[in-house]
Amino acid sequence: MTGPLEGIRVLDLSRILAGPWAGQTLADLGAEVIKVDRPGTGDDTRGWGPPFLPDTADGKQGDAAYFLSANRGKASVCIDMGDPGGQALIRKLACECDILLENFKVGGLAKYGLDYDSLKELNPRLIYCSITGFGQTGPYKHRAGYDFMIQGMGGIMSVTGQPDGTPGAEPMKCGVAFADLFTGLYSVIGILGALHARTANGRGQHVDMALLDSQVGVLANQALNYLVGGTAPPRLGNAHPNIVPYQALPTRDGFVIIAIGTNRQFSKFCEVAGLDGLDQDPRFTSNQVRVEHRDELIPLVAEVLVTRTTEDWISALEKHSIPCGPIFDIEQVFNNPQVDARGLQITATRPSGEQIPGVANPIRYSETPIKHDKAPPALGQDTRDVLTRIAGLSNEEIDELIAAGSIA
Repeated sequence: MTGPLEGIRVLDLSRILAGPWAGQTLADLGAEVIKVDRPGTGDDTRGWGPPFLPDTADGKQGDAAYFLSANRGKASVCIDMGDPGGQALIRKLACECDILLENFKVGGLAKYGLDYDSLKELNPRLIYCSITGFGQTGPYKHRAGYDFMIQGMGGIMSVTGQPDGTPGAEPMKCGVAFADLFTGLYSVIGILGALHARTANGRGQHVDMALLDSQVGVLANQALNYLVGGTAPPRLGNAHPNIVPYQALPTRDGFVIIAIGTNRQFSKFCEVAGLDGLDQDPRFTSNQVRVEHRDELIPLVAEVLVTRTTEDWISALEKHSIPCGPIFDIEQVFNNPQVDARGLQITATRPSGEQIPGVANPIRYSETPIKHDKAPPALGQDTRDVLTRIAGLSNEEIDELIAAGSIA
């Protein structure tokens, strides 16, 4: 069986995270993804460590774990984009591809003749996805955009972190590149929509993706809390703005997450916790009033939770289908039997024999299962193969391009 995007070819000119994450997802779905790497150094994230893979046989530093996280399933071709010969090669490859991914500054590829308007004349069926900090329009379009600053500008940091007036209170970014990852996934969604539209009209199109747009787009209930209520939501630590009790609270030996979403669950929780009658208190009889009286309810719940261990509480509450759980570090995540049963930790092998660990794509298809058998590529490992097989160059022509410095 093959992936659902078998037969689709992607030219990935992107680097860092948002674009490569989109390219990796397309590769997981079965597309052939050709990553254009900078000769000599490649994607900047190859050096974003430690940790690194062991040094190569010729003494070069191994790739950083960061790079490995976002480039599974791709071929690596080293082409100098600043060289006219390299630009001609990229145009040639673009004519043989369905999708192009890039995350250069607005207008940055026009000087190379690699912008959408130039390439659509050569390949009208090309779906060209541009990923920038602020999009192709608007007063900020020429600004550089990085995940951390977008998390700040896009509102997520204003609702993440401890509340004002408590120890450690400050706006807090997420522990992974939240804006980059969502933009990568939204880019895939946009590309798949454009692919479907192309089946009807035969034409490609430009997909304009912005980190800021994506970050604002996933503010979800917090955005609507403001748009409906008229007040900017504050930081609540691990508490939920719309549901109570729904947060992490201390136990005798750690923390437990309590995620109570219904009145039935709250009543059963009170019964298990020995808080008899609390669910009948007028301040706590519905979620609405529990939200209004969270400062009175949470201390009562916290006082009980610290009397037993996390494992004791989870065992007792799960018997009554009360949503709860522990807080794992990442080592504990990969030692969890459910994570193991779902096959989320994977290993793939490079042509050199290197074993590269990874994390499986979470999509599960019944008819076109995802394969994870192609490791993130070593720098330039596929240059000759791709230029021969797809661009139609002879070995002699490739040797001439290497001598000229157009490729490596």
